Amino acid sequence: MGISTSSVSEDQESSQEQGSGVGYSEEHQVVSCCAAKLHFEVKRDYKNPQFLGPEGNVDVELTDENANRYSIRFPAAGWYLWSATGLGFVVRAAATVRIAFGSWSQHLALDLQHHEQWLVAGPLFDITVEPEEAVYEIHLPHFISLQAGEVDISWFLVAHFKDEGMVLEHPARVEPFYAVLENPSFSLMGILLRIASGTRFSISIASNVLMYYHSHPKDIRFHLYLVPSDALIRKAIDDEEDRFCGVRLQTSPPMEPLNFGAYYIVSNSAHLEIIPTELKLSYRSPGEIQPFSKFYAGQMKEPIQVEITDKRHGTLVWKTVVKPVDIQLGAAAAPPVSSERAMPEKNECDLLIGRHEDMMSTQGVPTVNSWGAAFVKENLRQLQVRMGDLKGVLDDLQDSEVLTENEKELVEQAKTQQSKNRALLSMVEKKGDPALEELYRSISKRDPYLVLHLRQQTL
Repeated sequence: MGISTSSVSEDQESSQEQGSGVGYSEEHQVVSCCAAKLHFEVKRDYKNPQFLGPEGNVDVELTDENANRYSIRFPAAGWYLWSATGLGFVVRAAATVRIAFGSWSQHLALDLQHHEQWLVAGPLFDITVEPEEAVYEIHLPHFISLQAGEVDISWFLVAHFKDEGMVLEHPARVEPFYAVLENPSFSLMGILLRIASGTRFSISIASNVLMYYHSHPKDIRFHLYLVPSDALIRKAIDDEEDRFCGVRLQTSPPMEPLNFGAYYIVSNSAHLEIIPTELKLSYRSPGEIQPFSKFYAGQMKEPIQVEITDKRHGTLVWKTVVKPVDIQLGAAAAPPVSSERAMPEKNECDLLIGRHEDMMSTQGVPTVNSWGAAFVKENLRQLQVRMGDLKGVLDDLQDSEVLTENEKELVEQAKTQQSKNRALLSMVEKKGDPALEELYRSISKRDPYLVLHLRQQTL
C-alpha cells in the first residue's frame, strides 16, 4: 500500500452529532465516567482471552493463529474492554467485531517518521464491525504520558491506512491511557503523535521492564528489555523468549514515565558483566527484533540487585532484587507443556540457547561456514521484512569491498526500511556467494538474534 497523507477528517463534527436516544446518552455518561478508572486498574494481560462487559466476561475467539485474528460477539449495549490490549468499545446494540494486529513499520515509512516528526503512540489494529453503526465509541490505547503536561492533546491523531493511503482524524478526546473516536469508521488504525521539531526527546511515555532468565546447571543467564508499555510488544518478546526456554520474572514498571529516545544504563550489585550496558527507549513494531541487555549469574547463590538509571541525569528510574528462590519459583510456575505446542526437548533448548549466547558474545561471531550464502538465499523474504537499521551492515560491506560508495548511497536513499532491505539483498545476491558470505558475517555480528531466530525456525 502506498503512503500518502490526506487532510484530517472534516466529517467528525457532524458524525458526533448523530444521536441514538436520550436513554442511551444517559447510560453513556455513566460509562465514560468509569472508563478511565477501569483502564488504569485492569492489568493488561494479552493472554486474557476475554473482554470485560456490562453483564460479565465475553469470550474472544482466535480465528487465525498465524495472522493473529480474533472474533468477538458483543451480546448487548454497553462498554467492553479487552484487558489484553487496552482496546475498548462502547456499543449501542449487539455487534460482531473482528480484530487483527498490524505493524507500523510495514505501513508508515521511516523517513516520514523522521521528517514529518511522527511518533508511534500505540498498537496498530485492523478492525471490522458488523453492523458498523452499532459502535458509538472506540477507545484506542496509547502509551504517551499526559502527567507532565509536556504533550499537547492536539498532537494526537488517529491514522487510518486505506487504499488511498494514510488518512488522519482527530480523536474526540484523549484520556490518560486511550484516545476516543465517536461514531467511528473502521480500518487498519492506530494512534500517532505529530510533534514539533526538537520535541521528540522530551516526550514521556509509559514503559515496561521485562526480565527473563535461562536456567542451566552451571550458569543462569538473564535478558532485560526496556520497551514502551504495549501489550503486543510484550507478547512478541514473550513468544521469542519462549523459543529459547526463557522464563519471565514478575517485575514492576519504572517508577516514573521515561523519555522517548533517551538512553538508560543497566547495572547490577554483583558487578556482573552486562552486554550492552546501554538501552535506548524506542519503538519497534512487534514483528521486529527488540534490543535487550544480558548478563550471566553463575549458579546464583546470592541475591542480585538490578538497576536502571537515566544516562543523562544519572537518576535511578527502576530497580529490582532477584533472589535464588525467585528462579526456583519461576521454574515451578512455568506452564505445563501442551499437546498442541510441545516445548523443545532439554538438549534442544540447551543447543538453541548455547547458539544464542555464542552469537551475542562480544568475543566474536560464529565462524562463517559454506552455508552462509545458502542461509541468505533461503531466508531472503524474511531478511527483507525483518532486517532493521542497516548502517553497520552497509559499513561492513563497504569495508570488505562488497559494496561501493555509490551502491551504499543507493541503498540509503530508498524510502522505506523494506525497500532498503530489498535493494541491499538484490545488489549482494548479484555479486555471488562470496558477497553473500560477507553479508551473512555482518548480519551475524550486527543482529545475531535475527540469525538465531531464522535458524531456529528450520530446526
